[in-house]
Amino acid sequence: MTLEDIRKIVKDAAKAIRDRHSGPMPRIAVQLGSGLAGVAKAVKTTTELSYSEIPGFPKPSVEGHAGLLLIGEIGGTEVLWLQGRVHFYEGRGLDSVLIMIRTLKALGIEALVLTNAAGSLNPGMAPGGLMAISDHINLTGTNPLIGPNDDAVGPRFPDMTEAYDRRLRKLLHTAADDIGIELNDGVYIMAKGPNFETPAEIRAFRTLGADAVGMSTVPECLVANHCGIRVVGISSLTNLAAGLSDVPLTHEETMREGKIAGENLVVVLSDFLKRLDRSSR
Repeated sequence: MTLEDIRKIVKDAAKAIRDRHSGPMPRIAVQLGSGLAGVAKAVKTTTELSYSEIPGFPKPSVEGHAGLLLIGEIGGTEVLWLQGRVHFYEGRGLDSVLIMIRTLKALGIEALVLTNAAGSLNPGMAPGGLMAISDHINLTGTNPLIGPNDDAVGPRFPDMTEAYDRRLRKLLHTAADDIGIELNDGVYIMAKGPNFETPAEIRAFRTLGADAVGMSTVPECLVANHCGIRVVGISSLTNLAAGLSDVPLTHEETMREGKIAGENLVVVLSDFLKRLDRSSR
């Protein structure tokens, strides 16, 4: 796909969303990960589009990813919600990630909250808990920004020193602390999947300094940083990684524990988004 192709699809995607939404466009977007679709139930939706109605947006094939774009309020704050994402293990390229995030930029989104389900590499971070992503390790061996750079969107060599915005993370911690919900900080490492990792791989990841492992989030973070969208990331910890527990790893466990973490995430997100909206006015 050429740069011209991507530009046209992004323009068409943004138009499709604007044509369906009659009110002002939110400045904040949230992408919901596996097991967190229940968060969307707390949203007072005003606009709903299937990804199939938006040019360049893919239809997710994984349970827990509905493939819906919602615009609506949570806790009085208007937000654009991406209910679903694309993963490497689905056998697709990363052009769709590029298109989705650049469409958010074209719509005027200034801050993006990335959520995911992740396995804990730290016995002190139990399943059902939440972790603010302080940094990440890209173990995929690839990057959605590979290829010709669109200088009108961002620099050829984007700085990732603060991939996850420090001020946004501080605001997230303030919200969690005031509510009384524990929120750990940690480094997220991304593997391609779809298999869960081996115990030897988990030991290697811990040696590298990772606190949680998952199969998403990093591509969206890279594209968002490149085009100037501030990012904050939250992992819902759904299991202890291989070798740290006697319990076999299953997607069902991910969904179950993700639902528990999702209940806390709704409360934290609602307060955080209200603070973020107020601070950016």
